[in-house]
Amino acid sequence: MTLEDHSHRPKRIRQHTWTAGMEQKVLELRELYPRWGKAKLAVLLREEEVELSVSMIGRILKHLKERGILVEPIPNHISARKRPRKRPYAIRKPKEYVAKEPGDIVQVDTLDVRPLPGLIFKQFTARDVISRWDVVKSCRNASATAAAKFIDTIIERMPFEVKALQIDGGSEFQGIFEEVCKSYDIKLFVLPPRSPKLNGYVERANRTHTEEFYEVTDSSFEMDELNKALIKWEYIYNTIRPHQSLGYLTPKKFLEQRFSTIIRRNVSVIN
Repeated sequence: MTLEDHSHRPKRIRQHTWTAGMEQKVLELRELYPRWGKAKLAVLLREEEVELSVSMIGRILKHLKERGILVEPIPNHISARKRPRKRPYAIRKPKEYVAKEPGDIVQVDTLDVRPLPGLIFKQFTARDVISRWDVVKSCRNASATAAAKFIDTIIERMPFEVKALQIDGGSEFQGIFEEVCKSYDIKLFVLPPRSPKLNGYVERANRTHTEEFYEVTDSSFEMDELNKALIKWEYIYNTIRPHQSLGYLTPKKFLEQRFSTIIRRNVSVIN
C-alpha cells in the first residue's frame, strides 16, 4: 500500500476487432460522403458485402479522427437556414409586455390569395388582439414598401392609438417598414422563427376573411375594385358581424361598452 501516484492505465489494452481492410473501406466511404453518418455508411458497406455494425463503424471513425487520418471538411456556412439579420428596430416581445387595452398589440400578417388560375396577390391583415378590430388591404405583392404604406392604413382605420405591431420575420416587414414604425414611435415586435401560433389572432382572421369574403365575393379581382369591396367587408366585419370571442358583440360595440374612454373617433368607412 502506497500513497505515491501511479498510472491507472490497464495492463491489457483491448485490441481493435476490425481489420485494416475494413478500416480502409470506412475511410474511403466517409471521404467520399463526408456528411453521411455511421448508419448510412453501414448500408453502403452491406451493399459491398462488408458486414459492420453501426456502433463499430462509429468506433472506426473515432479511431481515424484521433489518429489524424480522417479530417472533417471545414464548413463554409452556406446553408438553406440563413442566419437571421440583425433588426435595427424590431425586438422580441418582452414577457412582461401584455396587451391590456386596444392598440397595445396589433398583429400584422399577409394572406396569399389565389382566386383564379394564374392570379396571385397578397392581402395585408391587421388585427387588434383585444377588440378583434381588423384592417385589410390587398396589393399586387407583399413588398416592404407596400407593408410600410399599410401602416398608414392601420393608423387611419383603427379607432384607437396603435402602440405596438407584432409581425413575423418576413422580408416585407423589414427595411422601410421598420423605419416607418420608428418614425411613428410604434413598438415593433418580431416573432421567433417558425412560430406562427404566436400570431394566432391574425392567422385566424385570415381564415375568416378567406371563407366569408373571398369565397363568396363577386369582385372581378381588379385591384381598385377589390379594395373597395374589402373596405365594405371591413366595415361589416367590425360593425355588423357578431364575434363569438367577444360574446357575440361586434368589435365596435365591444369597444363602446368596455373602452369608450380611449376610442378616438367613430369610424365609418362607407357613407
